[in-house]
Amino acid sequence: MSLFARKPIAALMAEADHPNGLKRALGAGDLIMLAIGAVIGAGIFGSIGSAAAGQTDAAGHVIRLGAGPALVISFLLLGACCALAGLCYAELASMIPQAGSAYAYTYATLGEVVAWIIGWDLILEYAVGNVAVAISWGDYFKSLVGGWIDIPAWMTTGYRTALLSSNPAVHGMLDTAPKIFGMPVLINIPAFSIVALITWLLMRGVRESSRVNNVLVVVKLLVLGLFIVVGVQHIDTANYTPFAPNGFSG
Repeated sequence: MSLFARKPIAALMAEADHPNGLKRALGAGDLIMLAIGAVIGAGIFGSIGSAAAGQTDAAGHVIRLGAGPALVISFLLLGACCALAGLCYAELASMIPQAGSAYAYTYATLGEVVAWIIGWDLILEYAVGNVAVAISWGDYFKSLVGGWIDIPAWMTTGYRTALLSSNPAVHGMLDTAPKIFGMPVLINIPAFSIVALITWLLMRGVRESSRVNNVLVVVKLLVLGLFIVVGVQHIDTANYTPFAPNGFSG
């Protein structure tokens, strides 16, 4: 059988009507909130600072150049790309309204082997992205409870975070953290806990996770709205010079 054999749309649609298939439990409002939650992720809270200022390692070597004020152009370009990707998904979802997302769409248009690659690519993408979001959440949680609960630093910092950090105190935990068989014990417990909690919530059911997502999206939009309202009152045009300190590389 050809690796590039395509699955007819009619066959995909027939699978959607299978009695053992997934139930359609979400309404239009739930799907809209799910899309907003996916588009406006934690990155806008956790990575916007390093994207503008850049990132260095413990030795002071530049890992990533900062965009400076030109970060707004990056967001405009990113928004345009997201809009085009969203248009593609809308077109394909209307043609193939069944579970499977990009895997099913690719299977019907480009063939089995490409769909297999896309499927594993999505799994790895969500796994890696999940790590970044969990670490960001853990940092915010540590800042939130820092005034009331004294959590040892080695319990809120991952090994890779300490290894790549340009902060001497954080990087120094490689030497000061408890060791097992000579290896420093660095575990980001808040990040692990939020992943475990969300995993449990997803196992409870799609309706329960959708309700929680709706609440979190509303809170997220309120926080961003408050940030914009307060921030617009403190705009200083002097901060926009130089606009692109590292040029196109930033």
